[in-house]
Amino acid sequence: MIRKESRGLSERSIIVIDNGMRKAQARRRRAGVAEFASRRISVTESRWRYMKILAIETSCDETGMALIESNAKGKIDVLANLVSSQIETHRPYGGVVPNLAKREHLKNLPLLWQQLSMSQRSYSHAKFPEDIDLIAVTNGPGLAPCLWAGINFAQELAQKLGKPLVDINHLKGHIYVALSEQTNLKSEAPNHKQIPISKFQIPNSTRFPILSLIVSGGHTQLVYSKKIGDYKIIGETLDDAAGEAFDKVAKLLGLGYPGGPEISKLAAKGNPSRFNLPRPMLNSKNFDFSFSGLKTAVLYLVKGLTPNHPRPLKLTLKNKADLAASFEQAVVDVLVHKTILVAKNLTPKTLILGGGVAANKKLRRELKSAVKKNWPHTNCLLSPIDMTGDNALMIALAALAECQIISKDLYGEQNLITADLKAEPNLRLD
Repeated sequence: MIRKESRGLSERSIIVIDNGMRKAQARRRRAGVAEFASRRISVTESRWRYMKILAIETSCDETGMALIESNAKGKIDVLANLVSSQIETHRPYGGVVPNLAKREHLKNLPLLWQQLSMSQRSYSHAKFPEDIDLIAVTNGPGLAPCLWAGINFAQELAQKLGKPLVDINHLKGHIYVALSEQTNLKSEAPNHKQIPISKFQIPNSTRFPILSLIVSGGHTQLVYSKKIGDYKIIGETLDDAAGEAFDKVAKLLGLGYPGGPEISKLAAKGNPSRFNLPRPMLNSKNFDFSFSGLKTAVLYLVKGLTPNHPRPLKLTLKNKADLAASFEQAVVDVLVHKTILVAKNLTPKTLILGGGVAANKKLRRELKSAVKKNWPHTNCLLSPIDMTGDNALMIALAALAECQIISKDLYGEQNLITADLKAEPNLRLD
């Protein structure tokens, strides 16, 4: 596999190419699988075991495009994973501006497609993009202008190539990128540096039921799943999402955007016990969350520490670090406590942590420790840190996982080509 960074786009792009793709394509040819019908798909279960899926993700401020291929043993090769970030575009505004994000998506999508096409033709003897079996695109939840950018591009591409098109819930991606088994190998790149290769496996049914804690800038949810394709929201935030609270508190402390990494970096230097911040809804009788009150508590502390000066300009570095550490600890305490409480009631076989906030090291460490202490036989799966942000690879993995259900339960009766896809900003899992 070659990992190289391209500066051809205005933002950083990542291209991942698996040199084992030739073997994967040879397996496909030997399988002799039939082509999709023009509208309705007639398949056998084995058809889904040799699939090449192109995925597109534009739910917020990351433009993502990925290509994966599965084989007969359920193993998944990541042929390409491209991400173009818009952080620098939105940094001056302290948050994502939807119309600016849409503009960047419209600019980046054709460039990513061009880069993907060039890389596949360079490393493959097979015809590309004719060998794509399925196109998957995020249709929600997210920012409507951003979602439409990806949907329109995917529809035009599907029509041009004559390929099936499916819509995928963005939150499913956060679940399946953690649930898919991984094997981290080592491969020698042309520059002789050792780089990691991510291998994935179609989720095994023995891992169910699962409990997923999805924590991001837009969502904080506990989701229970008895099987692939089954999702029940057990608890969710009633106001601000955890990631949103991180961003708002970062702004109160005069930190940069995005706020989550800035808070965590500063918190590592602070005392998490100095400020006695509230743990909202910690002892409530339900499994819901609330973080707006915690943000307000930090605001009052900042005002108290700088009574005669515009906040937060006169906060000392120690005060900032202690506030960041105390806030981070309060959020982690609530997330871990609620998750363990749900696990105690539902006893899942697997517990998953996904979403942008899943990159927080304190949350990862304390959740894993709590699971090990209370349920040592429960498998705790944490999304790889480099996969916690929005990316198209997770959308491709979700599409592949749910295609297994279609092939087994519906045996080809499902019409996968959807010409009238629409953006659903408030799309739910259940």
